[in-house]
Amino acid sequence: MTEPENAVAKGDRIAKVLARAGLCSRRDAERWIAEGRVRVNGRLLDTPACVVTERDQIVVDGKPLPAADRTRLWRFHKPAGVVTTHRDPQGRPTLFDILPPELPRVVSVGRLDLNSEGLILLTNDGALARRLELPSTGWVRRYRVRVHGIVDPAQLASLENGVTVDGVVYGPIRATLDSQKGENAWLTISLREGKNREIRRVMEHLGYMTSRLIRVAYGPFQLGELEREGAAEVTGKVLRDQLGAAAEAAVERTGQTSVKQASAPTAPAARTAPRPPRRPRA
Repeated sequence: MTEPENAVAKGDRIAKVLARAGLCSRRDAERWIAEGRVRVNGRLLDTPACVVTERDQIVVDGKPLPAADRTRLWRFHKPAGVVTTHRDPQGRPTLFDILPPELPRVVSVGRLDLNSEGLILLTNDGALARRLELPSTGWVRRYRVRVHGIVDPAQLASLENGVTVDGVVYGPIRATLDSQKGENAWLTISLREGKNREIRRVMEHLGYMTSRLIRVAYGPFQLGELEREGAAEVTGKVLRDQLGAAAEAAVERTGQTSVKQASAPTAPAARTAPRPPRRPRA
């Protein structure tokens, strides 16, 4: 183990190594180090400014760092009522509590808040997760959104120019009205940079209360008919096609496997012109 300025060429920063092993993102790795959860060669690490090589012994939460696996990616149907974090200070159920046991240790690509549901991507490669979260991918995140209120299509159209809410600047948002039944409406909303609670805050700014939010697509990956709490691995070929040369060396050919089946789907499959899902049971 060496400090960065004295590091040998083959060494990597500890946060990068933890992310590559699929334990967490680089940002989370730095937090874990600050929390005293990481040891290198028996020494408790107190700074992320550390470079390690394959000769160093790394232990996280008392367990040796697992050998790096090939890069893998899964689609997962998150239900409402769980938070997208490994640990929750309030003791609420987390996404990682309900994952199929067949999955290896994974990190999420971005987050969905407690009451949101639908597609979330999971990977065993923390560096890949960070890359796919960046707006620079240009990937569109698409949502089906139910709001309470009589929707004005002109208001929705104005969002394509972006909007500022409570000092926070949001980029262009494409929102269309799919149906209006009484005081409830279903919308399709597409955006390229999903800031924290962006859709809920923008809808509230327009005078609408969001009562349901379902992510149906993240870039080229679709929720489709994936059942709630179900996971399906993305094939190696699809990964290479969508992620390009960066995935070529890391990804081996895999089959698309559904590893958990649950109750009938509650979210609609992604379509060119989505139709509103059935009214959920009370």
